[in-house]
Amino acid sequence: MRTNILKPAAAIAGSLALAASLTACGGSSAASDEKVVTVYSADGLKGENGEGWYDKVFADFEKKTGIKVEYVEGGSGEMVQRTVREKSNTQADVLVTLPPFIQQAGAKGLLQTYEPAGSDQVDAADKANDGTWTSVVNNYFGFIYNKKELKTPPRTWEELLDSSYKEKVQYSTPGVAGDGTAVLIKAMHDFGGEKPAMDYLKKLQTNNVGPSASTGKLAPKVDKGELYVANGDVQMNFAQAKDMPNLGIWFPAKGGGKPTTFALPYAAGLVEKAPHSANGKKLLDFMLSEQAQQDVSAVGGGFSARTDIEATDANAVQLAGLMKGVEVFEPDWSGISTGLDEYIDAWKSATGS
Repeated sequence: MRTNILKPAAAIAGSLALAASLTACGGSSAASDEKVVTVYSADGLKGENGEGWYDKVFADFEKKTGIKVEYVEGGSGEMVQRTVREKSNTQADVLVTLPPFIQQAGAKGLLQTYEPAGSDQVDAADKANDGTWTSVVNNYFGFIYNKKELKTPPRTWEELLDSSYKEKVQYSTPGVAGDGTAVLIKAMHDFGGEKPAMDYLKKLQTNNVGPSASTGKLAPKVDKGELYVANGDVQMNFAQAKDMPNLGIWFPAKGGGKPTTFALPYAAGLVEKAPHSANGKKLLDFMLSEQAQQDVSAVGGGFSARTDIEATDANAVQLAGLMKGVEVFEPDWSGISTGLDEYIDAWKSATGS
């Protein structure tokens, strides 16, 4: 069972720059029956070489329905802000982003109610009570390290303060990237509150290279040894590691405690006043279909959002091993979403960012 952000757990267990641009949704003249659907998404599910979960799901979807997927990628916060800016001239049909940004999207009225086929098999903690969004890929927050430079991964937050990590640590920008915001969430949990977490992150600035708008771009730096440690998430980094042999995944612990993490799912919702609403519904249904969910681990290196899917592929076995012995806590997403601006301001003040 998951626990509140500031309580120990007992369960075992996103980039600002756009990576793609729209070619067919630059205005509002597209007919509602056009064979297209536009997805705004946090990064991590589309492979750099066309081998990611999105690549397969979108190709299979287009083949089955004839509906082309137009894809725009960025940091979780940026995708929500872009949708806000376009509210009077909506361009996106489906929004996929990480917590707490999916909750913010709902609170801002950016999402309409739609419960995709298969969402009844998604755990209640991984979908909105009002039916405005549901997780399509489960995931966990984590850190990465260079296995060549560090024979064993760091074990604790405190180790990262050592002088040997000078200018070898970097994490993505809280408030912009979902994984960057996750750094604050985990630190507040592990250190027991906002102030001690910010005190720690202030000390870490001595070794920190500086904020990065893109979490995905940190992995190549770690793989090359430009960085020793960076933040990320299990799904994205597990997939990247296939082409980056020096990439290892680890979970920081506080002092003598156990390593911890929390679920950081890719959650999807149908955008309010979506120009191709019917196509958006079809894509959401397809993402939660049994085959697509089986492909989450086998193709994407993630965890199925559906509780009735039991993945047994090689990736699923490795992922289960990776999570063994890691305590999983459940953040208070409602509280985090409400207090996010305060946390970001506190982080900026502590780090001078």
